[in-house]
Amino acid sequence: MLDEMDKTAQSPSAATPAKEQYCALLEVSEAIAAHRDLSSLFQDLARRLHRVVIFDFLALILYEPARDIMRLHILESSIPPHAEVGMETPLGGTPAGYVVETQKPLVVQNLDQETRFPEILRLMRENGVKSFCGLPLTTAHRRVGVLGFGSIKLDAYPLDNLEFLGRVAAQVALAVDNALNFQNAQSYQHQLSRERDRLRVLLEVTNTLVANLDLRELLKAIAACVERVMHHEYTGLSLFDPASNQLRLHALDFPQGKGLLQEEMLLPLEGTAAGEVFRTRQPLLVGPANYGRFQADIARKFVEEGLMSACIVPLNSSNRALGTLSLASLREGAFTQEDVDLLAQVANQVAIAVENALAFQEIAELKNKLAEEKLYLEEEIRIDHNFEEIVGESTALKRVLSQAETVAPTDSAVLIQGETGTGKELVARAIHNLSRRRDRTFVKVKCAAIPIGLLESELFGHERGAFTGAIVQKVGRFELAHQGTLFLDEVGDIPLELQPKLLRVLQEKEFERLGGTRTIRIDVRVVAATNRDLAKMVAEGQFRSDLFYRLNVFPISMPPLRERPEDIPLLVRYFAQRFSRRNDKPIETIPSEDMEELTRYHWPGNARELENLIERAVILARGPVLRIPPGELTVEPETPSPLPSTLAAAEREHILRALRETNWVIGGPTGAAARLGLRRTTLQSRIKKLGISLHD
Repeated sequence: MLDEMDKTAQSPSAATPAKEQYCALLEVSEAIAAHRDLSSLFQDLARRLHRVVIFDFLALILYEPARDIMRLHILESSIPPHAEVGMETPLGGTPAGYVVETQKPLVVQNLDQETRFPEILRLMRENGVKSFCGLPLTTAHRRVGVLGFGSIKLDAYPLDNLEFLGRVAAQVALAVDNALNFQNAQSYQHQLSRERDRLRVLLEVTNTLVANLDLRELLKAIAACVERVMHHEYTGLSLFDPASNQLRLHALDFPQGKGLLQEEMLLPLEGTAAGEVFRTRQPLLVGPANYGRFQADIARKFVEEGLMSACIVPLNSSNRALGTLSLASLREGAFTQEDVDLLAQVANQVAIAVENALAFQEIAELKNKLAEEKLYLEEEIRIDHNFEEIVGESTALKRVLSQAETVAPTDSAVLIQGETGTGKELVARAIHNLSRRRDRTFVKVKCAAIPIGLLESELFGHERGAFTGAIVQKVGRFELAHQGTLFLDEVGDIPLELQPKLLRVLQEKEFERLGGTRTIRIDVRVVAATNRDLAKMVAEGQFRSDLFYRLNVFPISMPPLRERPEDIPLLVRYFAQRFSRRNDKPIETIPSEDMEELTRYHWPGNARELENLIERAVILARGPVLRIPPGELTVEPETPSPLPSTLAAAEREHILRALRETNWVIGGPTGAAARLGLRRTTLQSRIKKLGISLHD
């Protein structure tokens, strides 16, 4: 082994003539001037140096001072390579490291006699290398690396050739340094170019988000912007839907056009890549290696579409996860970590836009709902209510008010039954005002006044284009009454085909608008009223029994005005004051004979008929005395009821009358037993014996 140029040992090889050396050196200079790429430079050098240097492989081992390693960079070999290009070795304990550290050539004429560097020399021996020469590549600025020659012959590198090889190494060092600087400059320029492209993408995405596009247009614009730096065939945006606890996917650009993927579909949070990204708030690269983790149908559809890789990033706002943004490609491994970082930056901007859009949508919906409520309330103001307050002191009325006060604090459904004009709506409003929902909206629906074809839209709303004439979205009365009370007046007039949907709302607290697919959840307390016998309608198949039971949780029966004659004078005075103020006609007295006539009248139209009569009387009044217009009240002669045929029948009729007057309350101070002067148990025994039931 010779490791210094001043060694005097003789080589068995003859020295190369000086003329040929200088010619070769000139050719090396020409080769260096002609090439900037290291690979092509070493191919040319190997061809030229073969004439003056014996070697079977030519290697460039670069020194990386930041990591203190040697990297095999170029390898030209006529024998099987002893190592792969790119192999890294530590600086110490290797021939190349020795040359870099000492800055002296290293010549090994016989590898079998060398004991240093056992691992590297073992690789050389396994490939038949007998001798080796390593020359330092050094410039005025830095240590570049080592130029290595190897041969399958012994003593291939005599000492008198080292000076020539050193000159070759000096020129090669300059060439390698220039080539590395050129590559670094190109790499830096490429990096700047990519960074410029990415910044341009982010700017274009920002400009796209500023333009008020709808969701699909926004997705198209984002895909077009990102396509210039990240080639892909599929773009998807999924947003969290709290109602279904799933992600609602909006997708476009299906590569195979098989129709397996829908433009809008729901993704579960479990078993899908988008769901995992949404839950963890961390980006995810998906490919064949981890497809098996996701068992949902969407994963199978992606594979059937031919999509081999995907990049999915979360849409995160400051305080919540909004959804995910995803790209997919037909190529395997199409996305790098740089792509993930860029898409994450795009997603941050998209998240801001989506959050603003959702907030704007929520504000718009609330604004529309408030506008609907305002119109509804203005309409309510224009319509005169039957009463502004409950008027009356009769026992029957007090019983109704007690029932209303009892049920009001609950959320139970209430069914108010009674004749037309008895004040069912007034009691419904009283229940609402006494409930915890008093600060929310009281919404009224007159089921009998709305055409059957429009009743569903009125109750549940409709989407734009749901039917001919539906040019805008309409919010239904159930949505308006959210967290408030919905009063269904004349509920017996709801058609049979609409009753199942009403039953679903009462049971599940959810529905869909007409022509819509989104399920809307609501919190509404329902109070229904009717002047019809719903139990009889159920028996006749005109009303669903399950809906009747759902509405009839707490029944209240309104007494007709003829059953509470003691309230008539109070109502007369109340209406007289009301209409006298409205018409600017002071009414001071009502003649007793007129009041008696009003009290005796049977009032088939109940309080509404009395209200209209007093209004006419006030209009016709010529002074402070209110007189009933002649002929207004026609008392029908009472037709004597036929006598029961038997004593048992008479007893049965008498008990039935008492039960009806007390609303089938048997016990208590105001119950039927007390009214008949019987004990409760005795009356119950008579009822059972006479076969009396609620159907009577």
